[in-house]
Amino acid sequence: MVLARNATDKAALEIKNAPLSLGAINLMEGNLFDKDQYFDLYVSVADRVQKEWPNYEHGKAYVDMVNKMKTLAIGSVAPEISLPNPEGKIVPLSSLRGQYVLVDFWAKWCGPCRQENPNVVRAYNKYKSKGLTVYGVSLDRSKEDWLQAIQQDGLTWTHVSDLKFWQSEAAKTYNINAIPFSLLLDPNGVIIAKNLRGPALDQKLEEIFNGK
Repeated sequence: MVLARNATDKAALEIKNAPLSLGAINLMEGNLFDKDQYFDLYVSVADRVQKEWPNYEHGKAYVDMVNKMKTLAIGSVAPEISLPNPEGKIVPLSSLRGQYVLVDFWAKWCGPCRQENPNVVRAYNKYKSKGLTVYGVSLDRSKEDWLQAIQQDGLTWTHVSDLKFWQSEAAKTYNINAIPFSLLLDPNGVIIAKNLRGPALDQKLEEIFNGK
């Protein structure tokens, strides 16, 4: 892991110091770099693209990708989601303001999501009386599957879905290309953490609610 991290850091340094190139942009668009960890590098390259290649279509696509990343950066207000719950009522994410909200993208067919659900249930039951809620966004296609998974896993919080799989409006807004994916929001809707799972989620919530 250390060797891999060193290699990634070296690649990042080379991109930062070398002239702008299509190869660098292709690397940035791939999975080599953690987009949160190397966020400043992504922004720096986007700034250079706008300055040096303002009319290059591939460059414009990269800048659009980075602009989406900015909307999901720690410290940003989470973009609105307005999708129907199982009863068909539209439930905006912003309607949960005033509470800490774990926005959880998942689906019945997602094995890692189902494995993580017991951890989310424990966290929800432990902290819901202190101001935590969960806003579950399903990328299922079948309503029957969606509702069955909610019941099977004992997920008693707010659920929404447009049942459009990867074409879900929420998935597009949040640039989702893999699940599980989660964001922790403060009572003002500001993103304070991403992809906390298992002990990491409980540790963060312990810090928030018990000051440890």
